[in-house]
Amino acid sequence: MNFAELFSQGDALTRVVAVLLLAMSVASWVVILWKSWLLRRAARDVSRSTAAFWQSASVDQAWQTVGVFDREALVLPLIAATQLEAAGSLAAAGDRSQQLTRLLRDALHQVLDKLQFGQVLLASVGSTAPFVGLLGTVWGIYHALTGIATAGQITIDKVAGPVGEALIMTAAGLAVAIPAVLGYNVFGRLIGRIEADLEGFARDLRELLTHATLASGSDTSAAGPPQEARAPSGGSAAASAASVGAL
Repeated sequence: MNFAELFSQGDALTRVVAVLLLAMSVASWVVILWKSWLLRRAARDVSRSTAAFWQSASVDQAWQTVGVFDREALVLPLIAATQLEAAGSLAAAGDRSQQLTRLLRDALHQVLDKLQFGQVLLASVGSTAPFVGLLGTVWGIYHALTGIATAGQITIDKVAGPVGEALIMTAAGLAVAIPAVLGYNVFGRLIGRIEADLEGFARDLRELLTHATLASGSDTSAAGPPQEARAPSGGSAAASAASVGAL
Protein backbone atom coordinates (compact mmCIF):
# COMPACT_ATOMS: atom_id res chain seq x y z
CA MET A 1 0.00 0.00 0.00
CA ASN A 2 1.32 3.42 -0.90
CA PHE A 3 0.61 6.82 0.61
CA ALA A 4 -2.33 7.52 -1.73
CA GLU A 5 -4.05 4.24 -0.86
CA LEU A 6 -3.49 4.88 2.84
CA PHE A 7 -5.08 8.30 2.43
CA SER A 8 -8.11 6.93 0.58
CA GLN A 9 -8.70 4.11 3.05
CA GLY A 10 -7.94 6.05 6.22
CA ASP A 11 -10.35 7.82 8.53
CA ALA A 12 -10.71 11.56 9.10
CA LEU A 13 -7.67 11.95 11.38
CA THR A 14 -5.46 9.98 9.02
CA ARG A 15 -6.46 12.21 6.13
CA VAL A 16 -5.88 15.37 8.17
CA VAL A 17 -2.38 14.18 9.06
CA ALA A 18 -1.65 13.29 5.44
CA VAL A 19 -2.85 16.69 4.16
CA LEU A 20 -0.87 18.48 6.86
CA LEU A 21 2.32 16.63 5.96
CA LEU A 22 1.76 17.36 2.29
CA ALA A 23 1.25 21.07 2.98
CA MET A 24 4.36 21.20 5.17
CA SER A 25 6.39 19.49 2.47
CA VAL A 26 5.22 21.83 -0.29
CA ALA A 27 5.81 24.93 1.85
CA SER A 28 9.30 23.85 2.90
CA TRP A 29 10.36 23.00 -0.65
CA VAL A 30 9.06 26.34 -1.94
CA VAL A 31 11.13 28.13 0.72
CA ILE A 32 14.17 25.96 0.01
CA LEU A 33 14.12 26.66 -3.72
CA TRP A 34 13.40 30.37 -3.26
CA LYS A 35 16.08 30.92 -0.61
CA SER A 36 18.64 28.98 -2.64
CA TRP A 37 18.16 31.46 -5.46
CA LEU A 38 17.94 34.50 -3.16
CA LEU A 39 21.03 33.83 -1.03
CA ARG A 40 23.23 32.93 -3.98
CA ARG A 41 22.19 36.17 -5.67
CA ALA A 42 22.51 38.19 -2.44
CA ALA A 43 26.04 36.97 -1.69
CA ARG A 44 27.19 38.00 -5.16
CA ASP A 45 25.40 41.36 -5.03
CA VAL A 46 26.77 42.31 -1.60
CA SER A 47 30.33 41.61 -2.69
CA ARG A 48 29.96 43.61 -5.90
CA SER A 49 28.06 46.46 -4.24
CA THR A 50 30.59 47.01 -1.46
CA ALA A 51 33.44 46.94 -3.95
CA ALA A 52 31.64 49.50 -6.13
CA PHE A 53 31.04 51.73 -3.10
CA TRP A 54 34.70 51.93 -2.10
CA GLN A 55 35.73 52.63 -5.68
CA SER A 56 33.38 55.64 -5.92
CA ALA A 57 34.57 59.19 -5.50
CA SER A 58 31.74 60.29 -3.18
CA VAL A 59 28.72 58.96 -1.34
CA ASP A 60 26.37 60.47 -3.93
CA GLN A 61 28.22 58.76 -6.77
CA ALA A 62 28.33 55.52 -4.78
CA TRP A 63 24.54 55.65 -4.37
CA GLN A 64 24.07 55.56 -8.13
CA THR A 65 26.77 52.97 -8.72
CA VAL A 66 25.64 50.57 -6.00
CA GLY A 67 22.05 50.73 -7.24
CA VAL A 68 23.12 48.92 -10.41
CA PHE A 69 24.54 45.93 -8.51
CA ASP A 70 22.34 45.77 -5.39
CA ARG A 71 19.31 44.07 -6.91
CA GLU A 72 17.98 42.81 -3.57
CA ALA A 73 18.42 46.19 -1.81
CA LEU A 74 20.77 44.91 0.89
CA VAL A 75 23.49 47.57 0.76
CA LEU A 76 21.44 50.59 -0.33
CA PRO A 77 19.51 50.82 2.99
CA LEU A 78 22.81 51.10 4.84
CA ILE A 79 23.95 53.95 2.59
CA ALA A 80 20.57 55.65 2.94
CA ALA A 81 20.91 55.43 6.74
CA THR A 82 23.84 57.87 6.60
CA GLN A 83 21.35 60.70 5.95
CA LEU A 84 20.95 62.02 9.49
CA GLU A 85 17.71 63.23 11.03
CA ALA A 86 16.73 66.88 10.88
CA ALA A 87 17.64 69.01 13.86
CA GLY A 88 15.06 69.70 16.53
CA SER A 89 14.16 66.12 17.50
CA LEU A 90 15.50 63.52 19.89
CA ALA A 91 16.66 61.47 16.90
CA ALA A 92 19.07 64.29 16.05
CA ALA A 93 20.35 64.57 19.62
CA GLY A 94 23.92 63.54 20.31
CA ASP A 95 26.94 63.66 18.10
CA ARG A 96 27.18 62.32 14.56
CA SER A 97 28.79 59.06 15.65
CA GLN A 98 25.86 58.14 17.89
CA GLN A 99 23.31 59.01 15.23
CA LEU A 100 25.12 56.92 12.61
CA THR A 101 25.33 53.98 14.99
CA ARG A 102 21.58 54.05 15.64
CA LEU A 103 20.55 54.53 12.02
CA LEU A 104 22.92 51.89 10.66
CA ARG A 105 21.81 49.42 13.32
CA ASP A 106 18.15 49.88 12.41
CA ALA A 107 18.88 49.56 8.69
CA LEU A 108 20.96 46.45 9.28
CA HIS A 109 18.13 44.83 11.24
CA GLN A 110 15.71 45.45 8.37
CA VAL A 111 18.10 43.91 5.87
CA LEU A 112 18.71 40.86 8.05
CA ASP A 113 14.96 40.35 8.50
CA LYS A 114 14.73 40.03 4.73
CA LEU A 115 17.48 37.42 4.68
CA GLN A 116 16.01 35.50 7.63
CA PHE A 117 12.57 35.25 6.05
CA GLY A 118 11.50 31.60 5.80
CA GLN A 119 13.94 30.28 8.38
CA VAL A 120 11.23 30.00 11.03
CA LEU A 121 9.10 27.92 8.67
CA LEU A 122 11.95 25.51 7.94
CA ALA A 123 12.77 25.17 11.63
CA SER A 124 9.12 24.57 12.50
CA VAL A 125 8.64 21.96 9.79
CA GLY A 126 11.88 20.20 10.70
CA SER A 127 10.95 19.96 14.36
CA THR A 128 7.24 19.10 14.11
CA ALA A 129 6.89 16.94 10.99
CA PRO A 130 8.24 13.74 12.65
CA PHE A 131 5.73 14.10 15.49
CA VAL A 132 2.88 14.73 13.07
CA GLY A 133 3.83 11.56 11.23
CA LEU A 134 4.12 9.72 14.54
CA LEU A 135 0.60 10.81 15.43
CA GLY A 136 -0.66 9.24 12.21
CA THR A 137 1.28 6.08 12.96
CA VAL A 138 -0.08 5.73 16.50
CA TRP A 139 -3.61 6.34 15.30
CA GLY A 140 -3.22 3.81 12.49
CA ILE A 141 -1.81 1.16 14.81
CA TYR A 142 -4.66 1.76 17.23
CA HIS A 143 -7.24 1.15 14.51
CA ALA A 144 -5.29 -1.87 13.23
CA LEU A 145 -5.22 -3.47 16.67
CA THR A 146 -8.90 -2.66 17.18
CA GLY A 147 -9.76 -4.39 13.91
CA ILE A 148 -7.65 -7.42 14.83
CA ALA A 149 -9.34 -7.66 18.23
CA THR A 150 -12.81 -7.65 16.69
CA ALA A 151 -11.80 -10.31 14.18
CA GLY A 152 -11.18 -12.78 17.00
CA GLN A 153 -8.29 -14.57 15.26
CA ILE A 154 -4.75 -13.13 15.35
CA THR A 155 -2.22 -14.20 12.73
CA ILE A 156 1.04 -12.63 11.58
CA ASP A 157 -0.39 -11.58 8.21
CA LYS A 158 -3.27 -9.77 9.86
CA VAL A 159 -0.89 -7.90 12.18
CA ALA A 160 1.92 -7.08 9.73
CA GLY A 161 -0.31 -5.54 7.07
CA PRO A 162 -2.15 -2.89 9.10
CA VAL A 163 0.89 -2.02 11.25
CA GLY A 164 3.08 -1.63 8.18
CA GLU A 165 0.49 0.63 6.61
CA ALA A 166 0.45 2.81 9.72
CA LEU A 167 4.24 3.10 9.73
CA ILE A 168 4.07 4.83 6.35
CA MET A 169 3.05 7.99 8.27
CA THR A 170 6.32 7.91 10.23
CA ALA A 171 8.32 7.59 7.03
CA ALA A 172 6.34 10.46 5.51
CA GLY A 173 7.04 12.65 8.53
CA LEU A 174 10.78 11.98 8.27
CA ALA A 175 10.73 12.62 4.53
CA VAL A 176 9.21 16.04 5.19
CA ALA A 177 11.47 16.94 8.13
CA ILE A 178 14.91 15.98 6.78
CA PRO A 179 15.02 18.42 3.80
CA ALA A 180 13.70 21.21 6.02
CA VAL A 181 16.40 20.65 8.64
CA LEU A 182 19.16 20.45 6.05
CA GLY A 183 17.92 23.60 4.33
CA TYR A 184 17.72 25.46 7.63
CA ASN A 185 21.32 24.59 8.55
CA VAL A 186 22.77 25.38 5.12
CA PHE A 187 20.89 28.65 4.78
CA GLY A 188 21.82 29.66 8.32
CA ARG A 189 25.48 29.37 7.44
CA LEU A 190 25.07 31.37 4.22
CA ILE A 191 23.08 34.06 6.02
CA GLY A 192 25.81 34.26 8.65
CA ARG A 193 28.42 34.99 6.00
CA ILE A 194 26.32 37.69 4.36
CA GLU A 195 25.50 39.17 7.75
CA ALA A 196 29.20 39.38 8.62
CA ASP A 197 29.91 41.20 5.34
CA LEU A 198 27.07 43.67 5.92
CA GLU A 199 28.10 44.32 9.52
CA GLY A 200 31.67 44.95 8.43
CA PHE A 201 30.52 47.33 5.73
CA ALA A 202 28.26 49.22 8.18
CA ARG A 203 31.12 49.55 10.65
CA ASP A 204 33.53 50.80 7.98
CA LEU A 205 30.90 53.22 6.67
CA ARG A 206 30.36 54.63 10.15
CA GLU A 207 34.08 55.08 10.72
CA LEU A 208 34.49 56.75 7.34
CA LEU A 209 31.76 59.33 7.89
CA THR A 210 32.73 59.93 11.52
CA HIS A 211 36.36 60.59 10.67
CA ALA A 212 35.36 62.78 7.74
CA THR A 213 33.29 64.93 10.10
CA LEU A 214 36.11 65.15 12.64
CA ALA A 215 38.60 66.07 9.92
CA SER A 216 36.40 68.86 8.60
CA GLY A 217 35.91 70.16 12.14
CA SER A 218 39.65 70.15 12.86
CA ASP A 219 40.35 72.05 9.63
CA THR A 220 37.88 74.73 10.71
CA SER A 221 39.40 75.03 14.18
CA ALA A 222 42.95 75.13 12.79
CA ALA A 223 42.17 78.39 11.04
CA GLY A 224 41.69 79.98 14.47
CA PRO A 225 39.38 82.80 15.50
CA PRO A 226 39.37 86.06 13.61
CA GLN A 227 41.96 88.62 14.47
CA GLU A 228 39.60 90.88 16.41
CA ALA A 229 38.36 87.98 18.55
CA ARG A 230 41.80 87.10 19.94
CA ALA A 231 42.63 88.13 23.48
CA PRO A 232 44.95 91.14 23.71
CA SER A 233 48.33 90.73 25.24
CA GLY A 234 49.49 92.35 28.45
CA GLY A 235 47.31 92.78 31.51
CA SER A 236 44.31 90.94 30.12
CA ALA A 237 46.40 87.88 29.30
CA ALA A 238 47.96 87.95 32.76
CA ALA A 239 44.55 88.21 34.37
CA SER A 240 43.31 85.25 32.31
CA ALA A 241 46.33 83.17 33.34
CA ALA A 242 45.77 84.09 36.99
CA SER A 243 42.11 83.01 36.81
CA VAL A 244 43.00 79.64 35.22
CA GLY A 245 45.62 79.11 37.93
CA ALA A 246 43.06 79.88 40.62
CA LEU A 247 40.73 77.19 39.16
